[in-house]
Amino acid sequence: MATIRSRKRADGSVSYTAQIRIKRDGVQVYQESQTFARRKVAEAWAKRRESELAEPGAIEREARASVTLRQIIERYLDEHDATRPLGKTKEASLRRMAACHLGELTDREITSQALVDFAQWRMGEEGGGVQAQTVGNDLAHLGAVLSIARPAWGYEVDGNAMADARRVLKRLGHKMRSVERDRRPALEELDRLLQHFCSVLAYRPTSMAMPRVVLFALFSSRRQEEIVRIRWEDLDEDRQRVMVRDMKNPGDKWGNDVWCHLPDEAMAIVRSMPRAFDEIFPYTVDAIQGAWARACEACRVADLHFHDLRHEGVSRLFEMGWDIPKAASVSGHRDWNAMRRYTHLHGNGDKYAGWEWLPKVLAMPVTYGAWVERKKRPSGAPAV
Repeated sequence: MATIRSRKRADGSVSYTAQIRIKRDGVQVYQESQTFARRKVAEAWAKRRESELAEPGAIEREARASVTLRQIIERYLDEHDATRPLGKTKEASLRRMAACHLGELTDREITSQALVDFAQWRMGEEGGGVQAQTVGNDLAHLGAVLSIARPAWGYEVDGNAMADARRVLKRLGHKMRSVERDRRPALEELDRLLQHFCSVLAYRPTSMAMPRVVLFALFSSRRQEEIVRIRWEDLDEDRQRVMVRDMKNPGDKWGNDVWCHLPDEAMAIVRSMPRAFDEIFPYTVDAIQGAWARACEACRVADLHFHDLRHEGVSRLFEMGWDIPKAASVSGHRDWNAMRRYTHLHGNGDKYAGWEWLPKVLAMPVTYGAWVERKKRPSGAPAV
């Protein structure tokens, strides 16, 4: 039973301290106390805490030292990376949260209120002034960590904190889900971008073959991280298809290897690439992102992402009259609901029929510079 002691304060008021002591085999194993202004409140707290501490394992959990969210995230990153690596975006998001004030909270302090405060801080000027959709992605990544913190490691994390925080933010009017993009490049925009890339190659022939990368992304509907992973050994020329390894999927990214059909235009681009390295396109995602961003700025092409080329490629297939299964054999989508967001049709037929850029790009030489050789292993060379 708890002990309630009253004490007269200097101002004449009375406080009530509820103290709980628990013994096992004559040895005190736990002690806790709280002070209240009213006796009834002290008695109610003591009764509630005694009931909580009577649950199996409660004493042991209370005696365990608390861990910070930073430590939880670091453990998640270490153990997850040992089995399958995280995506760059998710890892960067988790490390950013671990480094800010949220990472200083202990497992018991990760409440819905704390998560709502973090979200509002991130959307405020002090936290970077990011969009609600970015905060939604942060919370989704953190939710993956918190979902296993209690069952896997025994940390005292409120299992409902994330769901409650999202519900509150929604009621406050914050739209945490990303808005579906319907941006497709115009032919005139692609003309300007490709002309820019050709100008770069004319000045520096050993720079990245961006015209081929852009056209392959457009006609194959491949993502940039998939493009740089494709190896010559993944190509099946007879069946005109390529193995896309670790294709992005909401439920299973790593180990999700999918055979994808290459339309004639994409296959022609592949065949035009020299077999100098293991990868068909021996570049990096960062290099592609940087070249694309600089070109869009130089050509004054606004709000066009490299990923929009995938959107364009899938939409083009439907405009050409391809049915869902046939188009999905190119894009790699498993179902229509996931594929629907990429299809915003602008008419019928193939607007790229007779396009001057495909034969022009195919005729251009590809020269690799020393910067590629430093990063990539020559085709057929033994692994180090």
